[in-house]
Amino acid sequence: MKIMKTLRNILMLVAAVAATTACEKNAVQTIAGPLEGGVSVKFFNFAVGSPQVNFYINETKVTAVSATGCAILDDLNRSECLSSGREATTGVAYGGAGNGTSGWYSDVAAGQVTLSGRIAATTDKNLPIHTLQSTINQGRFYSYYLSGIYNTTTKQADSFIVEDVLPASDFTVAYVRFVNASSTTQPMTLYARTTGTTQETAVGAAIAYKAAGDFVQLPPGSYDLSTRNTGSSTNVFTRAAVSFLPGRVYTIAARGNTATASTMALDNTANR
Repeated sequence: MKIMKTLRNILMLVAAVAATTACEKNAVQTIAGPLEGGVSVKFFNFAVGSPQVNFYINETKVTAVSATGCAILDDLNRSECLSSGREATTGVAYGGAGNGTSGWYSDVAAGQVTLSGRIAATTDKNLPIHTLQSTINQGRFYSYYLSGIYNTTTKQADSFIVEDVLPASDFTVAYVRFVNASSTTQPMTLYARTTGTTQETAVGAAIAYKAAGDFVQLPPGSYDLSTRNTGSSTNVFTRAAVSFLPGRVYTIAARGNTATASTMALDNTANR
């Protein structure tokens, strides 16, 4: 009887360990995607001349994270960094992304929402510089951009949201798309030229302000990037020696006022 009791205790312990392991495995599997029933959203401050901002979904702050505390996500900080945020002393400045230097997705609830960027400074604290009504759908990925040129009198800018339709994983290629977040531009096409060669590829079609192209396959490597207006051979935006790694998915976004060269840039953010 003692042997049987000991054996039963061992079996119960093994079952408990297996159950715990299964729960931990399930928890790990959800890290790369939206929360169950939720949505993943990236946030960018590309409004030229804007103050630093925190980003909100309805009345919930979803950025305002510490760059050092959330630069690397782990099991201990992920929930805080991608929901309420680990509070930073400043907001997201022009040219920056929410959720630390890597611009991680925030996990938010699906449905009809109001997105906004609100002033982080003490003066005009929490004043929205733009709000946008949108429906975001369960299990999907989106990028929200403050854009345009900030009006210091009205304290308003512009904004838009695009869906990030991520391609299936393929570790033999990189995927790249173009987003036009520059309000002073005509529709532009992004071109990728293999660094040190004349071999150039159009990354999709011409993209107007507030629009995004499809993800396009490129061989992994280093590229010099440029955008050009339809029918023109003159570069509008340029960026040299950008590396695209196999299996990764990237968004190149044009931001800035084309009348002020110091504000212009091609932003490179990994979606996956």
